[in-house]
Order: sequence, then structure tokens, then C-alpha cells
Amino acid sequence: MSDLFWLTDKRTRRIEPCFPQSHGNPRLDEKRVLSGIIFVIRSGLRWRDAPRDYGPQKTIYSRFIRWSRLGVFNRIFAELSAKGPRPERLMIDATHLKAHQTAASLLIKGLLPDVSGAPRAG
Repeated sequence: MSDLFWLTDKRTRRIEPCFPQSHGNPRLDEKRVLSGIIFVIRSGLRWRDAPRDYGPQKTIYSRFIRWSRLGVFNRIFAELSAKGPRPERLMIDATHLKAHQTAASLLIKGLLPDVSGAPRAG
């Protein structure tokens, strides 16, 4: 497939300090796995439909869940947003996102990080 998403080496080096340290067995290339995570999320695919070029689907899914719990994506977002000039206006358009009916409960169960910083409802 020529339409796969791949992080560049420059972008990977910029966020490399945000990745957790490897303990024990060497892991699959972070650049490859993160590119797969981004591709799946951007495309709206199921994890099991991720192209094999990114590695085993179970690895991509497991790394996404583990990194979400460890706050890796929060650190990446903070790193990327800290660089450069502060924009005058921010706009968020999430009309392309599809969510399963159980997606809202994932944040409550602690399976997805709360990146908003807003206080949680009691």
C-alpha cells in the first residue's frame, strides 16, 4: 500500500524522549508502531484491520492502551504544543470521529487518558 502513513525520522526524534524506556526484550520499532496507531485512528479502522506493514495488530493495540495509561500521548501532545508560537485561535472539529456507544465509559474506567484537564463530574 502506498497510502500508508509514516512518521518522518525528524518527527520521531522530536518526540523520542516521550517514549517509555525499554526493559528486557527489545521492542518493535516505536516509529513503526506509532505510525500504525496514527493510521488506524485517522482512518477509523478497527485495530485488527491495521495493515501488516505496521507490525502485529495486537502489538499496535496493546502499545496504544499501555501508552495511554502511562500518559505517553499526553507527554507527546505537551511536547508538540510547547514548541513554536502560541496561536491566536484554536479550532477543533471532531465531526469525522465515530464512537461506539461504550466509548464514553472508557474514560471513566481509566482506560483512556483525560487530556482536557477539566474537573471530572462527581
